[in-house]
Amino acid sequence: MMGSIYADAKYQDVPVEEKERLFQEVKADMRWHTTLYGCYECGICVASCPSARFYDFSPRVYAQVMAREDVHTFYELLNDSMWDCSQCFSCTRCPRQNNPGGIITIMREVAVKNGLQSAKTALQAYSRIIYKVMSTGTQVAPDMLQPDFFPDWGPDVVKVSENLDSWRRAIPPETLHTTELAWDVSEQTQLELYLIWKLSGNLDIIETLDEGIFMILSEVMEELLEEHGYDLDEVEVII
Repeated sequence: MMGSIYADAKYQDVPVEEKERLFQEVKADMRWHTTLYGCYECGICVASCPSARFYDFSPRVYAQVMAREDVHTFYELLNDSMWDCSQCFSCTRCPRQNNPGGIITIMREVAVKNGLQSAKTALQAYSRIIYKVMSTGTQVAPDMLQPDFFPDWGPDVVKVSENLDSWRRAIPPETLHTTELAWDVSEQTQLELYLIWKLSGNLDIIETLDEGIFMILSEVMEELLEEHGYDLDEVEVII
């Protein structure tokens, strides 16, 4: 079996059995059969890809590598350029109806579920966002708009962070004018969201990526569940 197409392959010491296992996990996904129909090498996916303009990234490579079942190059992609994809799905303009973005979606999920270091590194910056979403029901809060957290947002973030209170007072009342929350979400909604994440296995995935965030979320939300009379063990048995 040939090695990776990359001359500077980084993962040649990883056993081929492990690469094959992860490759088969991607292929076992129910969406796999709707993502790949054979590549013409026409380059339309690359021409329409915004990531290809700024990174050493090519959606065509994914269609070709996966079609050839090249597990060595697959593993390189799984641990590197896959995270440069914008997930805009411009690549679905393919005349053969290939979906490189869909392939990458499945690959990312496999990387996350298996706790690969590449996934932990790529998603590290999102740990605070995950915590905010799961503990408050809202997304990026104003107090998270700090230059050390979003360094790629440029000098405007510095200006915003210095005047958060003023900015919030200028926004309509339903935002509650707080800097800790983007908007208010009821405790009942928070509980329902937590139960969905817990029972669907999403919290288990988070544990593989950031055990600290997992422990904090579990402690905070399970305490809230008890306050509202939920017995998590009984709910899990019923489900």
